[in-house]
Amino acid sequence: MKIIEFDDSRALDIIFMGRIAIDFNPAYSDGVKEEFGYLKDVHFFEKFVGGSPANTAAGVTRHGLKAGFIGKVSDDQFGDFVVESFEKKGIDTSHISRCANGENLGLAFTEMLSSSESSILMYRNGVADLMLSVEDVDEEYIASAKALLVSGTALSLSPSREAVIKAVLLAKKVGTKIIFDIDYREQNWKNDDEISIYYSMVAKESDIIMGSREEFDLTEKLIRPGMTDKESAAYWQAHNARIVVIKHGMKGSTAYTCDGQNFSIKPFPVTARKGFGGGDGYSSAFLYGLFSGWEVIDCLELGSAEASMMVRANNCFDALPDTEEVLEFIREEKEQFGEMIARVD
Repeated sequence: MKIIEFDDSRALDIIFMGRIAIDFNPAYSDGVKEEFGYLKDVHFFEKFVGGSPANTAAGVTRHGLKAGFIGKVSDDQFGDFVVESFEKKGIDTSHISRCANGENLGLAFTEMLSSSESSILMYRNGVADLMLSVEDVDEEYIASAKALLVSGTALSLSPSREAVIKAVLLAKKVGTKIIFDIDYREQNWKNDDEISIYYSMVAKESDIIMGSREEFDLTEKLIRPGMTDKESAAYWQAHNARIVVIKHGMKGSTAYTCDGQNFSIKPFPVTARKGFGGGDGYSSAFLYGLFSGWEVIDCLELGSAEASMMVRANNCFDALPDTEEVLEFIREEKEQFGEMIARVD
């Protein structure tokens, strides 16, 4: 039984929808090194494209997949920066449009207190990415991709919320697989009930669902609170899900497949620079493995390795590795720590 199949006749592998931001991280380069400390004490920052779906789009293209993006950016030089950065990565930008009413891209300033203590200060009032509307969603474009990946942050406010729901409906209509990266960020949500309403609407239509235990709890709040991981997987697989991936941070993650199997992985040991950004690398590598027809456990191992590589990097966009770099990292880690360093029997 093949867990999931993609239409290889389609031009794009994945179209992404969701948050696009600008990240400002404390500088850590050959020229300037801001050591761990409070955000208020940082003088020098490095600027990168940010937002989980934007990072993951860049990540899968590093692995050779063909990605597109449906999104909204500011009509200014930061918008130019995003579009040009996407194009340099090989992401199709034909369906990224500019805001017409002066909305700005969201900004994220990162605080790195230690290798395990990080936080993000976000500015997301009236941001450009949430101005995406139903007029920006094109059936023909969605039909050109094997899969559509939607980020949960895009459901937090209208008109982006309706644009995502339209894209999901069209994807079902034209046979494009749906990947739901729950990607919860508290900014812009009014209450937990809204989160559960809109997350569950998309989750019920999705072929692949990925998120943390906390994110699944938020999704399931109005359905059946307090489910275990196995119960969550079974519930969503009773709808449409073929694969449900539930993450537990440093404790690892498990993929539950629709044939009743489950596969678990632990993080690879590294000295971290920051406590975030691993999830985007994880998703990028995991999805590359799935699209390449790998066994699920091998997809998880590649994802876990890339996640570990990304938490030791100073950014979540430019530092994304290619496949050979991740495989070399795995070889080095196994030589040092043993063959089963990340896999769970």
